[in-house]
Amino acid sequence: MSAEVTVRAAVIAALTEDAAVMGGLNGLFNGQPLRASVPYAVVGECIASDWGAKEVDGRELRLTIGLHDAGETPGRLAALLERIDAVMQLLEFAEGWRIVGVRLIRSRVVKGREKETWQAVVDYRVRVVRQGG
Repeated sequence: MSAEVTVRAAVIAALTEDAAVMGGLNGLFNGQPLRASVPYAVVGECIASDWGAKEVDGRELRLTIGLHDAGETPGRLAALLERIDAVMQLLEFAEGWRIVGVRLIRSRVVKGREKETWQAVVDYRVRVVRQGG
């Protein structure tokens, strides 16, 4: 299966299994939901490029995770971002792929369009190599 699909599924599974992450959210979604109540998280786009070498099938993925919240300050988002980063750093395997590196590329926190809403977006680089055959 493609690295994009399997790594994305592994990220969603790891975040869903983390009690601290899920304790701070009303939901974690694979793509933008039609309806959701804050706070919630979205695993967004996942872009892959070749990261292979001779006899090594590898991919470099850029994965985006978005957080949405309401409140006067983005304080709750800060705690969730820290926990999400901790979970991301522990990733090791996705079906058929070994995760060899996870690195935070950038993150941003911005005031939402609606009154007292906040959004955080974090982008990760995930490097993987195919397991076995």
